[in-house]
Formats: sequence, C-alpha cells, structure tokens
Amino acid sequence: MENPLRFPVTRRTYRRVISVLLAACWTAAQVHAQEAPAKSEAQPATAQTAVNDSSEVSTRDTPPTFRVRVNLVLVRVVVRDNSGRVVTNLKKEDFQLSDNRKPQVISTFSMETPESHKVAPATPPGSTPEGNESGDTAAAIAALPQRFVAVVFDDTDMLMQDTVWVRSAATRLFASLAPTDRVGIYSTSGQVTQEFTQEHEVLQKSLLGVVPRSLVGNGGHDCPEISYYQADQIQNFQNAQALAVAAEDALQCAFNGDTRMLAQAQSLAESTSQRVLASGDSQTDYIYRHLEEITKRLAAMPGQRVMVFVSPGFVITSMLTLESSSLIDRANRANIVINTIDARGLYTPDLGDISDPPRDSFKTAGVKSSYRIQAQLAQSDILGQLADGTGGTFFHNRNDIDEGLREAAAAPAMSYLLGFSPQNLKINGAYHTLKVSLTGKQKFSVQARHGYYAPRTIADPAEAAKEEIQEALFSQDEIHDLPAELQTQFFKKDQSQARLAVLTHVDLKGIRFRKADGRNRDNLTVATAIFDENGNFVTGGEKIVEMKLLDKTVERLSRSGFTLKSSFDVKPGTYLVRMVVRDAEGAQMAARNGAVSIPY
Repeated sequence: MENPLRFPVTRRTYRRVISVLLAACWTAAQVHAQEAPAKSEAQPATAQTAVNDSSEVSTRDTPPTFRVRVNLVLVRVVVRDNSGRVVTNLKKEDFQLSDNRKPQVISTFSMETPESHKVAPATPPGSTPEGNESGDTAAAIAALPQRFVAVVFDDTDMLMQDTVWVRSAATRLFASLAPTDRVGIYSTSGQVTQEFTQEHEVLQKSLLGVVPRSLVGNGGHDCPEISYYQADQIQNFQNAQALAVAAEDALQCAFNGDTRMLAQAQSLAESTSQRVLASGDSQTDYIYRHLEEITKRLAAMPGQRVMVFVSPGFVITSMLTLESSSLIDRANRANIVINTIDARGLYTPDLGDISDPPRDSFKTAGVKSSYRIQAQLAQSDILGQLADGTGGTFFHNRNDIDEGLREAAAAPAMSYLLGFSPQNLKINGAYHTLKVSLTGKQKFSVQARHGYYAPRTIADPAEAAKEEIQEALFSQDEIHDLPAELQTQFFKKDQSQARLAVLTHVDLKGIRFRKADGRNRDNLTVATAIFDENGNFVTGGEKIVEMKLLDKTVERLSRSGFTLKSSFDVKPGTYLVRMVVRDAEGAQMAARNGAVSIPY
C-alpha cells in the first residue's frame, strides 16, 4: 500500500525543513517500486521487471549509510582582464593552485554562468504521456524563477543615516526586477524575514522594518571606555600598549588619577576588556548564525543564487575568523555568490559622535583616536573576504549605491569552480593559505578565496553522509559522477489533485560493483524532492535499491539500464523536480533537475 506523505512548508517553519528533510524522507514510506505505473502505452522497465529473480534486486525505504567522500575544498575564481571584463574562455589547465605554497592537483573543474542553472522540462518537449491534458508546458516552465536574490541588511551594525540611504536605493532596485526574479529581504538581527517573492509592494513594506538594532547597547559610558577593537588587541594579541591605555583611562574615571590605585585600575581595565570582547564576539557570532540560516535558505532555491550583504562591516577577531571560512565553504558548495556593499559609501574615518564625544584623557586621546580609525578600516575586511571567497564583488568607497545594488544582484558572466582534496590533511583547525594563479603570462586579475581552515574534529560518518546528501538534494547543482536521467509523467485525478511520477533511469556502466559470493553487490540511494513555482519544498522521498546481481544480469543491464519510479500526490501547478542518486560502493553521485507543469 502506498503511503504518500506531504510536507507543507510555511515561512515560519521553512528554516527547519532543511535540517529535518532527510530524516523525514528516510522514515516515510512514500513510494514503492511495486506500485502500479502511470497509464502509458510504453511502460519503462523498472528494477524489478528488468531482473526476473527478485533475490538479485530489491527496493526498500530505509535509513541509509554512506561512505563519506574525500574532503574537497572548493575555490570559486573570477578572472578579469585589464578593462575589468570577465574572461570566459579559460580551461582547467590554465589554472594552478597551491595550499600553503604546495602545488595541488585540481580534481574538479566547472564553469558557472547565469545560464548554468536554468531548468529544462523533465519530460522532453513534444512528448505527451497519456493523462497529460496539455503538452504546452513551455510557457509555464519558462515562468519558473531563474534567479533568487537574498538581500541581507546588517541592522545590528548600521547607523540610521546609512539605513535610510540603502533602503532608498533598494526600493529602486526592486522596480527593475525581471518576471523570473525572486527577492527575499533579511536582517542580521533576525527581526526582518521576508521570504522570496516578486511582489514589489510586499518587498517595499518589508524594507520599512529595516532599522538599526544594536545587540550590545549604546547608552552611557563604561569606565574605562574600551572598544571591541581595543579589547581584541588586549585579550587576543596581548597588546601591552592597548592595556596601558585602558588602565590609564580607568585610573582617571574610577580613581581620579590617584596613581596609588594603579594596580586596581589595571585589574578594572582587564576585566572590562574581557567583558567588551565577550559582548562583541557574541554579537558577531549572532550575525554569523543568521547569515548561515539565510545561506541554507538560499541554497534550497532552484536556479541562480546570489546573496547581497549590505553592511558597514564589522571587526572580526582572531577567534571568529573560522566562522567566516565556514560560511564561505557553505556558500561555495551551494553555488552561492556573495556580493557585499559597504553601507558607509565613500567615507573618511570618523573620530566619534560629536553629540556624545568619548571621555578620553589627554594622555590617551591620541592613541584611542588611532584605534578608532584602525577599527573602521578593519571593518571592511570581512566584506572583502566574503566577496573574494565566493567569486562575488565588494562594492566600496563609492556613493552610487544604486549601481552597487544593481551589480550585486547579478552574478558574474563567468566564474570557475576549482576543487582539490588536500593530501595528508591534519585535523588540527590550522589555517591554510590558498593561492590561485594562471599558468600563462596573461596580465589578468584573479579573484579567489585566500584560505580555509582545516577541520578540528572528524565528523561522525553517518552524520557527515546525511549532511552531504542533504546538501546535494537542495543545492540544485548538476552532478554527473553516475549516468542517470530524469523524466516525469502525471495524470490528473480530478480538478484539484494529480499524481506525479518521477522516473529515474540508471545506467549500470558507471557503477562499481563489489564481488562477493558470486554476486555483484552495490546499493543505490535515489532521493527525490519536489519544489513549487516559488522554490518552496513541497514533498520528497527516498528509495534504497539493493543489488546482488549475477554476472549475466550485469551484462544485460549494462546494455539497457533500469528505471525506478516514485510517485507523489500534488496539486496542479508548475514544479521543479530534483533527483539525486548515490552509489554506496563507489561513493559516486548523480543529480538532475527537471520541470513539469500540470494544468489546472
């Protein structure tokens, strides 16, 4: 008996769907290989019909275990000529990559363009399986969103004057959206969450909610006054001058300059710097957590994915640089380009608020002014890192914010995704410096991430494998390790319900069997996800195909392959279909996208 299971996703619950998707799919008996196929004149050969002996092939729904793939570091690269134009004709052999100055073998190479993720019909044009009331699906499929842009406002760091400025520019950006564009608006405080839509009025209303929301508070003056930057210098860099400046301030504000209390002033400076650093780290970590959530949400969208991060920047301490590296890794694996915009525009370092000047003593005023300047200059480092690390653009020191937003909402005409597996990688959390260059003598500029952090611990294999297939299912990236094809069929039950069949044809020529007891053994995992026309997850399922094939069966199936069928109850509409196949023995994958339109 079939037991189709639905997962309707609201805006409130969607963030939780990604983390629980596989667990839900693995425990749900949604689809069975023995179910009756959709009515058609030519039925595909299923795994059971292709092999007469059921002891050779069985299909079941069960929690799978996977072999974890070799650790792969992805590096997105954008190459520009002397005029700033993107170079589009490079090949794998044109690049060389080093890890801590040691040359690396580039094991994976792909070229990404805005056209790379456009989805074709899963059923070839012109084919009209019985039950499909209309073969004219091209127009509906063309209306599927092709680009998802997440505009993220750093409301925890922006000042009010910056906020008003960038909100006005964003309003004009929305007016230029194409019919296939979807835009979401988010904030680092989490107070603004507008999921992807093309409704301009909804986006405009959401913009009004973007106001400064500092998490650390700005009221009053501490004694002594220590900035996050200065606290980082004291605690993480053991900067004796920074501590001496703080101690002098403490001596003046707490003890009226009584030098006999110098030891107490130093103790007060030390404890205050610890508190300021902890508070600043907490806010920065809070920002990262929200950026990760938005990245996960964006990774689940079909098509071209762009994040636009509008922020004045923020200081990242040595303890938090690992977070930025992790965020870049996640974005690269999901083919997300992060473009950053400095919300300050063209600015000169600010020495403080004139209406509320800092209470520095004459002995420390000059040094603390230099700290403020250094901090403001360092704020933009994180914006540059996020853009460079994902092949994006860092828009800064310019006041034409309108042009910045327009440029940021689009991915480069061509980017190159290089992948390599570090040899003898030590699990110690150490930072590795990356360098990408061209093998020729071209005077081109190369934009790429500057490094990555080695893992600190070895992930549990089962959890790591579960996360890997989850990322593949939601990434919308095409993977061709295994030869597999995707088709769809449907028939309408009535005006409000339809049955959608997803057909996965697997070619055995690319599968690596393990010989045991005279049989060729391997397990295939086939995961399927259905997304609606706004990119929201609707339903999904997973099959496990256990193969114990005789030699003659392998020879026969190598010529024809076999087809698996999964069926889902859906409403009429236009859907993106995502299919992922995983080979247990060879640890290879295939991933395909398709689209289907079921008329009302």
